[in-house]
Amino acid sequence: MAHVHKLYEYDYETGKIRLKNKKCPRCGSIMAHHKKPVERWHCGKCGYTEFIGKARR
Repeated sequence: MAHVHKLYEYDYETGKIRLKNKKCPRCGSIMAHHKKPVERWHCGKCGYTEFIGKARR
């Protein structure tokens, strides 16, 4: 939890805090963005994965 500040973005004009990463549609946890070997969003809690771009064969 030492890097929690990297997960959020603060808008100084409106004073709002926004989450940078996506939330998992299955369990609601914050998803991780991985770029290698295939670009994807992955939830470490429930295992849900969304692949981005071309599928690897």
